[in-house]
Amino acid sequence: QVHLVESGGGLVQPGGSLRLSCAASGNPNNIYAMGWYRQAPGKQRELVAAITGAGSTKYTDSVKGRFTISRDNAKNTVYLEMNSLKPEDTAVYYCNADYRREPMWTREDYWGQGTQVTVSS
Repeated sequence: QVHLVESGGGLVQPGGSLRLSCAASGNPNNIYAMGWYRQAPGKQRELVAAITGAGSTKYTDSVKGRFTISRDNAKNTVYLEMNSLKPEDTAVYYCNADYRREPMWTREDYWGQGTQVTVSS
């Protein structure tokens, strides 16, 4: 079991910045990767960025060059630094943990409660 607690959402003007944090507790040792997804009203949840324990990252095209994901393994915490925010970034952002259960290394997904990010003037 993994419990995820997010923080850092809010209201920001276009062009502004926000940093999201997500702390994992419980049994984080088998977390293969952590990431951020977002869901805007009327749209499907989409992957924004993800990072493995080894530090490999991936981003959706629309945030490349603006968002940076990072991970502090000692604190079991993942961060999403969001710069040059646009109105279309408005969504509920969810932290995700890709947990692998032994012995088959079966994937289990855990989710945070979500944090609202609103980009508006």
